Amino acid sequence: MKFYVFKGKVLIGAAIAVVLAVVVAAIAFSAIRDRSIAVGGPEPIFQGNTGDKMVAISVNVDWGEEFLPAMLDEFKKSNAQVTFFVTGRWAEKNTDMLQQMAQAGHSIQNHGYRHVHFNALNAEEIGSEIKKAEDIIFNITGKKSSFFASPYGEYNPRLVKAVNGIDYQYIMWSVDTIDWQQPTPETIVSRVMKKVHNDAIILMHPTEPTVKALPTLLNQLQAQGYQMVTVDQITSGKSDGPNNAN
Repeated sequence: MKFYVFKGKVLIGAAIAVVLAVVVAAIAFSAIRDRSIAVGGPEPIFQGNTGDKMVAISVNVDWGEEFLPAMLDEFKKSNAQVTFFVTGRWAEKNTDMLQQMAQAGHSIQNHGYRHVHFNALNAEEIGSEIKKAEDIIFNITGKKSSFFASPYGEYNPRLVKAVNGIDYQYIMWSVDTIDWQQPTPETIVSRVMKKVHNDAIILMHPTEPTVKALPTLLNQLQAQGYQMVTVDQITSGKSDGPNNAN
């Protein structure tokens, strides 16, 4: 009889232990969930959301204006609409070039006033840099910028929150040419074509290898059925053409 009582106690104890384990697990899961909500802040945009066979070429500009006319010519030949993220200080010195970009139908967006480390700035300084560039872009093109790409590709939740807080969308990329390192044109083409995908945002800069890579790169993108549109279009969630998603 004592054996059965003891066995019953063991069984009861085991059952209680199981219940306690379930309760502890539920509490832990809740804590993890709440923690993810607490620390998970705003996220930048790495690619579009149309679901279609589109790419957005994003050109960061704070230097390299000597290569931009040739880039514009290549974009025109391929009927490519791209997005230029320009610094305010560059725009001030290159008014005619900025107007030419805008008149060609390209999107002119915000790269801050100076090419500085935005991770090191506070919210007030971030807003000031972006707003100053915004005013310059508007005065030259007549259009307000609404997308921001940070110099050096920096981002963190605090920085993204500050940018979102002044009604800007924070743009990154999903395909990087790394052309600022001056690779061969063939390397630039290979880097893009190996990683390109529907709704890709492709980062490049005005460099000599980029100019030389563009004819082949744009032709290959077109041959694969990609439409080259602006960041504005690729993040709108809408498409003017048929759905070509893979």
